[in-house]
Amino acid sequence: MRILMICTEKLPVPPIRGGAIQTYIHNVSLILAKHHELTIIGIEDVDLPSEETRNSIRFIRVPRSETITEYAGHIVSFLKNNVFDLIHIFNRPKMVLPVRSAAPDSRIVLSMHNDMFDPLKLSPREGVKIIEQCDSIVTVSNYVGERIEQFYPIVASKWTTVYSGVDLARFVPWKSSKTATQCRERLRREFKLVNKTVILFAGRLSVKKGADVLIRSLYQLKAYHKDAVLVVVGGAWYSSNKISDYIAYLKCLAERSPIPVILTGYVAGEQIHEWFWAADVFICPSQWNEPLARVHYEAMAAGLPIVTTARGGNAEVMDSANGIVIAEPDSTEEMASSLGKLLASEGLRQRMGASGRTKAQQQFSWQRVADQLLEIWGK
Repeated sequence: MRILMICTEKLPVPPIRGGAIQTYIHNVSLILAKHHELTIIGIEDVDLPSEETRNSIRFIRVPRSETITEYAGHIVSFLKNNVFDLIHIFNRPKMVLPVRSAAPDSRIVLSMHNDMFDPLKLSPREGVKIIEQCDSIVTVSNYVGERIEQFYPIVASKWTTVYSGVDLARFVPWKSSKTATQCRERLRREFKLVNKTVILFAGRLSVKKGADVLIRSLYQLKAYHKDAVLVVVGGAWYSSNKISDYIAYLKCLAERSPIPVILTGYVAGEQIHEWFWAADVFICPSQWNEPLARVHYEAMAAGLPIVTTARGGNAEVMDSANGIVIAEPDSTEEMASSLGKLLASEGLRQRMGASGRTKAQQQFSWQRVADQLLEIWGK
């Protein structure tokens, strides 16, 4: 089949500026292109040509757009001269109707990575029309699918959860690779982490991600482990080290913390796995209903025990064997207690980390994601 994948208008593909959706599209497309004639359309970038073919995939990059309407206009113009059997739209339900008008005979699949069907973002009338025009809706978690169904019961027969994947060759336990071991030692020397137990946070630094709650929990955590260090990896936005008001606030909290806190700033996607090698415990302290943060897959693949919050879809990939779920995400006491259990037992950390790695290998490879998408496309 001739397939068009429509990326979001925020970041380019391949994911040279980061982005969970861009990473998803990049990894599955390398496999999907072996089965179908694949075109990916997205936004232009100074470091990428406006049109190219690589790995048997045709890339079309249109000018950056201020609004989704403007971006849709570029897509519609492209579709006037290009015909596809199936069009797969990522995380932009508002793109469905313009695409349908330009491609009346194409099948449409919509992937939902966020809660974009919320009535505050989409009118009920428009939402119904969008669902009617979709042959299938793919969600990254049951939480996302159930949220859509909550507002639109008619979607029940159309949505399917396809959990995301992770690069199992890049995100590996540090003990399994000489390169990883050497990198771990280098980072721990450079940041004065030798003989420390390292807690890792990786993600964008915004209020909803909960880094401030995590740092405040360290006051209770000190009683559990005196040699702990928290490393916060991330910036206010992808590819940016701008100091936002929130990051300034985190820096103030870090300076007063009874346990050392290191803020690395933004780390490029091609290097982020190195910090998973340097860490001993991973935590995702989300305070919002996160669809399902991809850092969970990365931590599991890297063999790290996980502490996460019962928010959105995050807990769907967790069990008692690979980590701990915090029932009350805003409770610094529960967060400290959960981290404390892992910091107090190297054996527990190793068992949970090993379980997570096995789970990642069995359930969260990019090959499995691609196979599920191929099945959906073929229906």
